[in-house]
Amino acid sequence: MLETVDLRKKLSKTAYAKQMPVLQEKLRKLQYEAKDKGVAVIICLEGWDLGGKGHLIKKLTEKLDPRLFRIRPGSPPSPLEQRYHFLWRYQMALPNYGEMTLFDHSWYGRVLVERCDKLTRKKHWRDAYQQINEFERWLTDDRQVMLKFWVHISKSEQKKRFRETLDDPLLRWKITKEYRTHHRQYNRWVDAVEEMLAKTDSPYAPWIVVEANDLRWARVRFLRTIVNAVETELARRSPRAADKAGISRPKVQVEKTPRAKRGAVRVRLAEVAHA
Repeated sequence: MLETVDLRKKLSKTAYAKQMPVLQEKLRKLQYEAKDKGVAVIICLEGWDLGGKGHLIKKLTEKLDPRLFRIRPGSPPSPLEQRYHFLWRYQMALPNYGEMTLFDHSWYGRVLVERCDKLTRKKHWRDAYQQINEFERWLTDDRQVMLKFWVHISKSEQKKRFRETLDDPLLRWKITKEYRTHHRQYNRWVDAVEEMLAKTDSPYAPWIVVEANDLRWARVRFLRTIVNAVETELARRSPRAADKAGISRPKVQVEKTPRAKRGAVRVRLAEVAHA
């Protein structure tokens, strides 16, 4: 799948400057509509080291209401979390209805980092594919918006960004020993990513591969995909869509209390007040 990705896609500065503010403002307004309609948005952000995930998150959150979204950074499980199934800690971090949560490294760490760094047994990461599919099916059956992004760059682009980061005294801290190891094992990671995409890509939770050799292109594609997904779900929930689909909307019935019974209630309240 990754072999067919066109990493030559680019966006000019002029086009970027024109499109980005429009997408950010549109997403800001959609955030409040999603709150009113109770639409939960879940974003899994995976990708190569130095692929630009931080840039995408920054542009996503610049104009959003911080009360309605959460960023969950990837981290090793705590001793408590290790006592439970690996999906448990992500279930505890899911968004409320009407809110958005972005997982910067998500449950896919079981079939990527834990697999490639040999942190878990082969049986465990192999079983995880089906468990993840069932988990995501449960989320989408609940009409939560599920978006999964793989931020893709070439090995040569990654090497170039490594050099640029090391040359910057304010950013060189990012290049950890783990990053260097993953870069040397790029081909091993490609195999793991390809298998992950093949086994967890589904009609209800498809993968979106973001071409990120050009960061301007990647940012716009990332935000546009989120905007389109939220707009689609809001359209599904509109009264007009329900009427067109033949879905009857329940009528709220107010039960009237008989006059005699209302009088009895007032008498009891008066007795309580004098007690």
